[in-house]
Amino acid sequence: MAGEPRFKRVLLKLSGEALMGERAYGIDPPTIHRLSNELIAVKGGGVQTAVVIGGGNIFRGVSGAAEGLDRATGDYMGMLATLINALALQEAFIRKGHEPFTTCAFTVAGIVPPYERRAALRNLELGKIVILAGGTGRPFFTTDTAAALRAVELNCDILLKGSHIDGVYDSDPEINPNAKRFGELSYADAIDMKLKVMDLTAFSLCYEHRVPLIVFDIRVPGNLQKVLAGDMSVGTFVR
Repeated sequence: MAGEPRFKRVLLKLSGEALMGERAYGIDPPTIHRLSNELIAVKGGGVQTAVVIGGGNIFRGVSGAAEGLDRATGDYMGMLATLINALALQEAFIRKGHEPFTTCAFTVAGIVPPYERRAALRNLELGKIVILAGGTGRPFFTTDTAAALRAVELNCDILLKGSHIDGVYDSDPEINPNAKRFGELSYADAIDMKLKVMDLTAFSLCYEHRVPLIVFDIRVPGNLQKVLAGDMSVGTFVR
């Protein structure tokens, strides 16, 4: 890992879209291979790592609701999608000789154990990568909220939001080509400017419990290591 890591324990929110590679949906095997290698390198650098994984590459509850599906049902379907992604990432680690600790916010007997805070902490301290599937286990909450909640529960030094966007902008960069990316800003500034960093519940949890956040594009090889080494040219640091 280039440079010394600044953090002892991190939580990476990995969006489902980050697993698609160049595909329109689903899981891209080369992308899973690369991401697992990068996370193994982080682990080898002595950083305790938990991963909350999304399911947007397979199904989104909000999209289902927009098409007439009951929102709660759609969210449960989205939670199942996160478990599919977690199992794919788990398999990539196992094939490389690294057994992660995979757990889920809801009970799926015979597949992975249900989430329990002390078990997750124990496995982090043992040096295992901890994969957290199932969001919060309840509908109407996003995986951003699950990531913020687990970051607080597991006493993480920082929350890393790895997605297909390379930071926080003053407007939507997919609509406005002149949107300005922030290198660093405070939670107070983000609130004042009504910036869409995460959903409001997730943002409030981080703000209240003083969990710093870095938003970056995880699709770019090496970005995760750069972020952990303190390269401020990658992403946006929300303090």
